[in-house]
Amino acid sequence: MPRRRKRFPCGHQGYGQICHYCAQLAQASASKTRQQEQARLARQEWQASFAHDVVHLEGLPKAIVLKARQVIAEILAGADYRQFKGKRLNHDRRVISIPLSYHYRLICYDMGDRIEPRSVLSHEDYNVKKPKA
Repeated sequence: MPRRRKRFPCGHQGYGQICHYCAQLAQASASKTRQQEQARLARQEWQASFAHDVVHLEGLPKAIVLKARQVIAEILAGADYRQFKGKRLNHDRRVISIPLSYHYRLICYDMGDRIEPRSVLSHEDYNVKKPKA
């Protein structure tokens, strides 16, 4: 005698105790909700990490933020700015420009006994800020 298909409360038909299609949809929905929660927590942690920065880094690309934090930490620990290809500006020798990438620069000031990071500028902002010769 052949098995009879039955109709589940959801409207689907099948042979088992539960509707496997609806169970799979529920599992996928729960998985998506977990992923969204993890993404939300990661965003909150990323935003909270800006509170500890010496220089304002919000709004910059993530790769630039990470590199800026690394360079700033090493400079504050006493590393020489020249190992990062930093250069003093001609118009004001106290100002040091350290390239973070082709498009971004870390601006520092030589305070005599230490180097103090001040800002991270895009290449366009950096070219506007320095005086024209």
